[in-house]
Amino acid sequence: MVRPALSDVELLDLPGVGTLEAFNTDGLRTLARTLPEIPFMKEKTLRYPGHAELMRVFRESGFLDTAPVEIDGRPIAPIRLTSRLLFDQWQLQEGEQDLTVMQIVVEGRKNGKRLRYIYDLLDDYDVSTGTTSMARTTGYTCAAVVRQVACGGFSAPGIHPPEHVGQTPGCYQAVIADLARHDIDLRITASDLG
Repeated sequence: MVRPALSDVELLDLPGVGTLEAFNTDGLRTLARTLPEIPFMKEKTLRYPGHAELMRVFRESGFLDTAPVEIDGRPIAPIRLTSRLLFDQWQLQEGEQDLTVMQIVVEGRKNGKRLRYIYDLLDDYDVSTGTTSMARTTGYTCAAVVRQVACGGFSAPGIHPPEHVGQTPGCYQAVIADLARHDIDLRITASDLG
């Protein structure tokens, strides 16, 4: 079953961050195709409380529509105006710092046991280099994967989704080690569910 974006809002209390809301988004597109044996997956975006409702209002009021409307005799797509107005406001201001939060929960059976693994990432703006957390967590990850391709750790030809890299023996560990060298740490908690 596919759920609509911005639905199923829930509040999560995360250590070091506080209360965030989680809501459905569409980040699992390739996983639904590449891992069809997994019967249930959901991906939620984390934002400060109120974000999902604001985006829902924008969407339902037409501010995100791509079909042009006429304004003063000229066609304009509402999403272009919305983007133009909001992107400038959403830029980090001088001295403003960001953070990145991610939590992955995996439950299943391994060797006859029901297990849960929780992967937690909390990364902050790097004051010493002036590098945003978003740049650190995305850019350094991309660079780590490129290093795997360059050294032959991942050598499959063509374009591949990230899960193909992660399924290749040694690549996941190499990427995690590369990120740790940049002080980006992924905490892993394993639980036996009986």
